[in-house]
Amino acid sequence: MAWNVFKFCTALRALGSIMILVVIGIIGFTYYAVVVDNYGPSLLLGGFDSFVALLVLALFHFLLIMLLWSYFSVVVTDPGGVPPGWRPELDIEKSDGNQPLIGEANPSLSVGDSSSHGVRYCRKCNQYKPPRSHHCSVCGRCILKMDHHCVWVVNCVGAVNYKSFLLFLFYTFLETTVVAISLLPVFLVFFRDGDDDITVSPGSLAATFVAFVLNIAFALSVLGFLIMHIMLVARNTTTIEAYEKHIIPNWPYDLGRKANFEQVFGRDKMYWFVPLYTEDDMKKLPAIRGLDFTSRSESEPLQSV
Repeated sequence: MAWNVFKFCTALRALGSIMILVVIGIIGFTYYAVVVDNYGPSLLLGGFDSFVALLVLALFHFLLIMLLWSYFSVVVTDPGGVPPGWRPELDIEKSDGNQPLIGEANPSLSVGDSSSHGVRYCRKCNQYKPPRSHHCSVCGRCILKMDHHCVWVVNCVGAVNYKSFLLFLFYTFLETTVVAISLLPVFLVFFRDGDDDITVSPGSLAATFVAFVLNIAFALSVLGFLIMHIMLVARNTTTIEAYEKHIIPNWPYDLGRKANFEQVFGRDKMYWFVPLYTEDDMKKLPAIRGLDFTSRSESEPLQSV
């Protein structure tokens, strides 16, 4: 008998703030190992050691601020839900004008793939859904340009918070890499036998060892996710759509790398590395809101009601 994974959706929802506390706990432990145990005291040594400690701490705190800003932006930002009562427009010039919307008579027959510009209907939400949207069984609603539901951010990753999620991955990789490199000299102390010059306490060595292993593991794993999502952005697709694309010969939303990148990060270069958009980008790039998308076969974006 096959397992029904959707039975575990309630358990995923129950994780809630637990995962946020786990993230904060890992960051707090890393902060203790880097700042309190190692480079904070080095500031008082003077000379070159203090200079190096100042540089490490400045870079560490900058990346930490950007990481936390991006992380909580993903957590608290609504990924984009289908507006209540949303209905697709029909090209009445191609019909006799008397045909009802597909799905009004039998909604169960109007379920299409995310690449279709035709009418799509969600039987769970009992409403029509725009192109590229998917129903999330954890959130219990349809998400615009849904990428996936992430337990680490306790939220769906969709059209509106996808940029914040990518920046979270980016700054997490940079931060964990900086931590791993900065703690490497102390970590190597573990492999010195009988060195009388070792002045680090056993407790500090243990904290540094655990922090180094955690951060190097996160750096390597996040790097894989970051590379994957960079490739998805370059092709203007999502994780879900990439799984479906094997049945779609020509992906209609791939507008070229530059246009694809701007649909996620905006056109203003000053805002590319912060989890924010300018008002101008929000108005001129409807794909950011998740309802309207330009495809290669269209000169105008799809319109919503």
